[in-house]
Amino acid sequence: QVQVVESGGGLVQVGGSLRLSCAASGRPFSTLTMAWFRQAPGKEREFVTAISWGGAGTNYADSVKDRFTVSRDNAKSTLYLQMNNLKSEDTAVYYCAAKSGAGLSPIPTFWTFWGQGTQVTVSS
Repeated sequence: QVQVVESGGGLVQVGGSLRLSCAASGRPFSTLTMAWFRQAPGKEREFVTAISWGGAGTNYADSVKDRFTVSRDNAKSTLYLQMNNLKSEDTAVYYCAAKSGAGLSPIPTFWTFWGQGTQVTVSS
């Protein structure tokens, strides 16, 4: 089993920045493909970004390209999401997800392990 725990959410103004973290345990972190999803009230869970084992491969939703950056530190077993120029529509619960095997799928059901989420609220 893999456990993932998100942190770093909070309240920020439009145009501001936040960095989310996701700590993983239970399996060597370098063997896990990692991703961020988000879910706003009344909406389905949507893909934000994913990153390959070594970090060389990434995939981003169009809505966050050029504003969000995903990275990972395999030595610290931690995934990051740097969010810049935040917009009100970025308000959501952000979830960290993990799976074995390659592939940076945007489909939630392809991901095996999930955290509890961290709330990000962008206010105007």
